[in-house]
Amino acid sequence: MMIKALAVLEAGGKLEPFEYDPGPLQDNEVEIDVLYCGVCHSDLSVMENEWGISQYPVVPGHEVVGTVKQVGASVKKLSVGQTVGLGWHAGYCEECSLCDAGDHNMCFTPQPTIMGRHGGFAEQVRASESAVVAIPEGIDLESAGPLFCGGITVFNPLVQFDIKPTDKVAVIGIGGLGHIALKFLNAWGCEVTAFTTSDSKRQQALDLGADFTLNTRDDASLAAHSNRFDLILSTVNVNLDWNLYLETLKRKGRLHLLGALVEPLTISSSPLLGAQRSISGSVVGSPATIKKMLDFANLHDIKPTVEIFPFNKANEAVKHLADGKARYRVVLSRNG
Repeated sequence: MMIKALAVLEAGGKLEPFEYDPGPLQDNEVEIDVLYCGVCHSDLSVMENEWGISQYPVVPGHEVVGTVKQVGASVKKLSVGQTVGLGWHAGYCEECSLCDAGDHNMCFTPQPTIMGRHGGFAEQVRASESAVVAIPEGIDLESAGPLFCGGITVFNPLVQFDIKPTDKVAVIGIGGLGHIALKFLNAWGCEVTAFTTSDSKRQQALDLGADFTLNTRDDASLAAHSNRFDLILSTVNVNLDWNLYLETLKRKGRLHLLGALVEPLTISSSPLLGAQRSISGSVVGSPATIKKMLDFANLHDIKPTVEIFPFNKANEAVKHLADGKARYRVVLSRNG
């Protein structure tokens, strides 16, 4: 059986029709008929080989929503016809101490969905059963794909750091990640502040769930809010004056990085030492945390804000995202 897909054959290339033979279905694998697939900045990075580790041809797509077409002989938790999702990881070693502890997203040898294998810009995609998560009834399938990467990326710290509804949390960057963070934090019960770069984005942030906004271009405004936040989530991939942000954290507060920064951080130790503030980072989350996120999103009717493109307009969708025009996530749909 050949799987029909869209692939880039070289860095900077356009998506074009591509077929490949996936070989026999492995005992632990699930094959998914793809209904929707989000287009994430990480897809662009792999397509362009920005990280220097891409293997061509690349079939992007790691925010998959679909139905199970077939299951391997040892698959027990999923069945044919079930609605499922697949995110950044398509498999884990299942043998390391982190997998044993349920921290699969920190596995020492995980298998990325779009590196070393082909992703969800295709009619079908395969993955290990352990990486595929059943989608509960009631979730809007059209917008669910981005939850499996962008959504879990911002949800994971809330679980990992035991964020309380009484905590004050701020978000840097109100885009593909940040807009989902505002929605989650609002439903979590936190006092939510959005750091914005202009007054024009203020109303957008408030509409998405922020209680307050702070203009990050105004150093005096940041200084006036020292010792305010329990947690700051940074979703941007550019360096900022991190010392200013650290001063807005409470004692024992945390600056948590979710955006991939290429340049080293420039940080003074003084905002950290006396106040015991912390800096940390993470990507995505374990399948168990993804399940919690889906249940939480279902309970509170939280949906990423998406723009839908048909699969035959995938190159237009990629350009729309690359040009910074997405509001806020882009999804390819098999339904046109």
